[in-house]
Amino acid sequence: MKNIATRMLLTACLVLPFAACKKQDEAPAEPAEVALVAPTTTEDGPWKEYLSKVVDANMGTITNTPYVYYLPAETDPEFEAKYGRQLEQAKGAVARGVTSGNLIAFGSPSSVKIADLAVAAFAGVEADTFKGVRILFIGKAEDSERVKTAVAPSGAEYVFVEAK
Repeated sequence: MKNIATRMLLTACLVLPFAACKKQDEAPAEPAEVALVAPTTTEDGPWKEYLSKVVDANMGTITNTPYVYYLPAETDPEFEAKYGRQLEQAKGAVARGVTSGNLIAFGSPSSVKIADLAVAAFAGVEADTFKGVRILFIGKAEDSERVKTAVAPSGAEYVFVEAK
């Protein structure tokens, strides 16, 4: 009787791991990542949705709500006023400082203007005051380098996503 029980336990110990492996193999595959494509329109709705997806994809281990600065297309009749408000908010946030573990994102159908805003916001930033903060610029490659240069003294991690 003792031998039978021992054999049954031994068999169970050998079979269960294989059964578990089989179940893992049958688990559905993770959905493939969909490439994010920038809208071909300058309308706010599609751009805001696109930027939201890009920000989500670049959060990594950051769990805090990101700071997102968005400008409409320059054809917006209130563009200058919106630019001024966003610049004031961004400058204020940079002046106050942002704690480690946060993300600041800049994106717009107007890559040049959102780059101008990011550069102006980080003008005069104190060295290494943004360590542990991720700065995400979503725009054109030709605008990325000047944003990266403006952000560099802050010590923040700079991430560029080309809007294409």
